[in-house]
Amino acid sequence: MHQFNAQVEELAAAILEYSLERLKSDPPLDAPKTEAELKELAGETITESGMGGIAALNLFKEVLAPACISTDHPRYLAFIPSAPSESANLFDLVVGASALYGGSWLEGAGAVYAENQALAWLASLANFPETSRGVFLQGGTIGNLSALVAARDKARKTHPEIEKWAVITTSLAHSSIYSASEIMDIELIKLEDSYKLQETINHYQSKPKHGICAVVATAGSTNLGIIDDLISIGIAANKNHIWFHVDGAYGLAGLVSEKVRPLFVGLELADSFIVDPHKWLFAPFDACALIYKNPKDGKDAHTQHATYLDTLNQDDEFNPSDYGIQLTRRARGLPFWFSVAAHGTKEYEAALDHTMDIALQAAQLIKEHPNLELLMEPKLSIVAFTRKGWELSDYENWSDTLLSDQIAFVTPSAHNGVPILRFAIVNPWTQISDIKIILDRL
Repeated sequence: MHQFNAQVEELAAAILEYSLERLKSDPPLDAPKTEAELKELAGETITESGMGGIAALNLFKEVLAPACISTDHPRYLAFIPSAPSESANLFDLVVGASALYGGSWLEGAGAVYAENQALAWLASLANFPETSRGVFLQGGTIGNLSALVAARDKARKTHPEIEKWAVITTSLAHSSIYSASEIMDIELIKLEDSYKLQETINHYQSKPKHGICAVVATAGSTNLGIIDDLISIGIAANKNHIWFHVDGAYGLAGLVSEKVRPLFVGLELADSFIVDPHKWLFAPFDACALIYKNPKDGKDAHTQHATYLDTLNQDDEFNPSDYGIQLTRRARGLPFWFSVAAHGTKEYEAALDHTMDIALQAAQLIKEHPNLELLMEPKLSIVAFTRKGWELSDYENWSDTLLSDQIAFVTPSAHNGVPILRFAIVNPWTQISDIKIILDRL
């Protein structure tokens, strides 16, 4: 039994009070401090006797938390923000307090059932069969890696004569695909034109003992929100019996909206895909949904075997740890499940549509701005643009000042070697008034 003495009761009350205060109030933007500054303010936090729970909490509230930028601030528009719903954040407290293990059905059947309901909803939006299964992983990097490991495992078993494997990806590929190829020690072939996919496959596989184990397409690039030609890529991959994986870490959240769902036609041809609910589906860090069309392929690749694990596999029950690179796992999909279950899918669709409406309004304001040029019309919720006459140093100085003045967090990026600015609008609390505040500084 847990022993809640007077000190722990006091700490519990203080933590709950702080958590609710943070959830109820407008999030602070805040900004990082240097290590030297934090050393001076916080000092050594780990000591033999400890500082006590209340003191540690106060240190976090007063020193450490303000040195972290709040990703749920409505004017945090850099990278891909995170904007969890209140219900998702609140239920994340429940998950943390419940000591749930989400790796096996034996130990976490209820949690796994709920996660599987959320995964099944995502699979249905992708027109995947009802027999599809998946798992919530740490993030898109682990999700992509897990899918590609499964692809290579299947290819190896089908073609044991192949000694050199490669993955083909497009120019939109996320850095995690490059990282996965390095980890797996396989070649990465960058495809500049999707219509040359068949030619590329033929050229590589004409070499002795060379094979393609996967083709990867991007459904909503992180930088600009561009979607690959999923139909032509999928048809070519299927024709050649090559695993087709779609990285939709950011963009595939758009499946929730009827307005943009047609942009993802061709996804149904994939063998696997990922989408990160912590990006644009209002879940807290960290949750990547990896879904397999044929879950046996994932299980064959990832099930770990040991004498103490054999009991988990005796009844052929669904164990999430069999489907990705993990064994011990938090039930990280539960806050997402709870939020969708609580709010309903229609409210999710309305929230996504709102962010895309803000993106379109922002694009129009940029086109009307005398100093700015819109890079392209937004397909999803990323708005990219340039400032006339500016070089990279100008963008960097402007970004630093914007954060220093606690106005917003917008960092420069680049496209075709040219520096740009971009708004990643995934927070339903971001309003057009927030965009105007930022544009007024340009």
